[in-house]
Amino acid sequence: MEWPLTVTAVVFLAAYAWPILQPGLPRGWRVACGVLTAAAYVVFVVDYVVRVAVSQDRPRFLRTHVPELLVVVLPALRPLRMLQLLNLLGQLNRSAAGSSFRGRVAAYVASAATLVVLTGALAGLDAERGAPGANIETFGDAVWWALTTVSTVGYGDLYPVTVTGRLVAAVLMLAGIALLGAVTASLASWLIDKVSADDDAADDAAEAATRDDIHRLLDEVSALRAEVGELRSRKG
Repeated sequence: MEWPLTVTAVVFLAAYAWPILQPGLPRGWRVACGVLTAAAYVVFVVDYVVRVAVSQDRPRFLRTHVPELLVVVLPALRPLRMLQLLNLLGQLNRSAAGSSFRGRVAAYVASAATLVVLTGALAGLDAERGAPGANIETFGDAVWWALTTVSTVGYGDLYPVTVTGRLVAAVLMLAGIALLGAVTASLASWLIDKVSADDDAADDAAEAATRDDIHRLLDEVSALRAEVGELRSRKG
């Protein structure tokens, strides 16, 4: 179901984002977008219920799929279901047999960061626009707010005032911490491999130098033996 769910997530993204990015959209198109988002949400709910039903260890499935359960239960988190688009990257990744592990991690992190910022900006703008005291009124402001939030910088120039907006901000902060952890782990792995490679090269060089010294010593010992033999033969 990965490909059908990925297509559904793309449709959900387009139908959810269009009315937010174009507030003056005619009512007919708004209704059509609402129908598409509702249909996509139903597909996600059915997919989750079916997976729970066919799971051999349902308690463990529920424990390990808490974010998906929250997305299904809490309507405010529905936009985060667009992260299903990461499955598309997973499908393409299987065909990239020659890619390094760190390269795949970098691709996942970049794609996840882009999707998290996009969905967070859309959800935040949808919740904040028109609210009393709100200062996130345009998509540009929403993207800037999402970037500063997911990076855990939080300049404070833009901030949510609604409950839904703050909930989205909390999700963005948690996602940002996870993404920074993935980047740090990947960088640490690269550094460890680099140091190990340098150490191995140094060990190989030292071992080669030692072998050369031993060979020279053996040659000198052989030469000394030959000279000693010649001296003995002369004395005899």
